[in-house]
Amino acid sequence: MNPRQRFQAAVSHQQPDRPPLDFGKHIGSFHKSVYAPLRQYLGLPAGEGRILDRMAQNMTLDEDLLQALGIDFRWVVPNWVEVRDQQVNGEPGYLDMWHTPHQYTEVGDYYAIAGQPLGDPELSQSDLEAFPWPDPDHPGMFSGLAEQARQWCASTNYVVGADGIKVGVLQIAAQLRGYDKLFMDFALNPSLAEALLGKITDLICQMYVHYLRAVGPYVQVVVITDDQGTQKSLMVSPAMFRRFIKPNLMRVIEAIKTTAEVKVLMHCDGAIRPIIPDLIEIGVDILNPIQTVVKGLEDTRSLKAEFGKQICYHGAIDVQQFLPNATPETVRQEVARRSRDLGEGGGFILAPCHNINRDTPLENIVALFSAGRELQRD
Repeated sequence: MNPRQRFQAAVSHQQPDRPPLDFGKHIGSFHKSVYAPLRQYLGLPAGEGRILDRMAQNMTLDEDLLQALGIDFRWVVPNWVEVRDQQVNGEPGYLDMWHTPHQYTEVGDYYAIAGQPLGDPELSQSDLEAFPWPDPDHPGMFSGLAEQARQWCASTNYVVGADGIKVGVLQIAAQLRGYDKLFMDFALNPSLAEALLGKITDLICQMYVHYLRAVGPYVQVVVITDDQGTQKSLMVSPAMFRRFIKPNLMRVIEAIKTTAEVKVLMHCDGAIRPIIPDLIEIGVDILNPIQTVVKGLEDTRSLKAEFGKQICYHGAIDVQQFLPNATPETVRQEVARRSRDLGEGGGFILAPCHNINRDTPLENIVALFSAGRELQRD
């Protein structure tokens, strides 16, 4: 099978020759500290590369590295727009298009959110109306992406994907308002919470419609992101998720699927097992990252048994605890185990759960991707 055939089999819940291998998105790439050493380890020419996600400081993967690792996907990535460099709390930083400040931190070598533009405890509906919202029609956001997607679609057999815009219904609302105040609004000022989430969702839908009008004819899958869980639980109760968040996520997915014939891959961190049926119901086709170290997702065999005929799983190789502390042999065993649990009969795309940082040995990185390729059946 070629990569595109492999993907189509997997998402159709048919047995591919091996699980498709994915990496190289803005949530799921190598931190810049890993990139040059990994290229050297693989015997590839030195190269500076370029930053993919400014916040996480991870990298766009060059074609020679993608080929060396056997990655089946090629991702177009929206352009960052309306970003303004400035000092934040005396440190290098920037404001993103939502006016959220990000401050550089040496611990982890990335940019951390450092303030909430709508964090006033007395926020009102009129404050929402007066806020300088981003321009969903910004001409630079998707500039050049159609040409790249068209070239990959016509000239290669890779899966062509539309990486996520840096937005999420709950994610952006919490960054603007602050998680504490937003969740208090859910309980005490629901009309304000609904207005905030509704405005954000309107903008996200417009952005994805523009995005898919540009690249939709050439891509097979599009990413959305919105974390709903912590390591041990959902961030809010299932009832609050269903009232405030689920209807807005459904609107985003409907906007995507009415604009282009694509599969929707949702990145949703944390212990989210209680709402997997809800995500299936609103049209999520592929669920990432399947963090096997969080509550409820440890047993991948039971995940497959319960939901495996309704949704495709993506990820399942933990980067928090397992990959940094494993040996190449235990990495191979883990790849085989999770692929067996989640991939029997299709329905699984193999990938690290999140970004890979400097704490992961290079030999473990190579073992992961080589083990994935070696799962190929005759």
